[in-house]
Amino acid sequence: MGISHVPRGFTSVTPYFHLTDGRKFTEFVKAAFDAEVIDDHRNEEGILLHGAFKIYGSMIEGSDATAEWPATKTSIHMYVPDCDEVYQQAVKAGGKKIHEPVDQEYGERAGAVEDPCGNRWYIATQKVEMYPEQSL
Repeated sequence: MGISHVPRGFTSVTPYFHLTDGRKFTEFVKAAFDAEVIDDHRNEEGILLHGAFKIYGSMIEGSDATAEWPATKTSIHMYVPDCDEVYQQAVKAGGKKIHEPVDQEYGERAGAVEDPCGNRWYIATQKVEMYPEQSL
């Protein structure tokens, strides 16, 4: 049968971060979002060569930036069971407040924080059925 082209536990589209500080990023996602570290591959100097993190059932990857692959800022939109609780946890973990959770007219409650590497995390909870089954 052979090996799958997609690693076990991943989907075919996986966000990838080029980070200013892989160590701070790892600490943040663990504290803010209870991330499970799947891979933390570092060189002798402690540079993150490849990291894989499971957050609320989804996978993200990242590595420390290099001259060839400079740091870039990324935005992630994530659905969680209680956006207010996770937002507060993210702020406590060092996330910079972008906006407090508020009810959005399109059906979710959402807030946003910026992590220590400058990435933005939009933390949301669906409050009404936004995409009925027949529309997907």
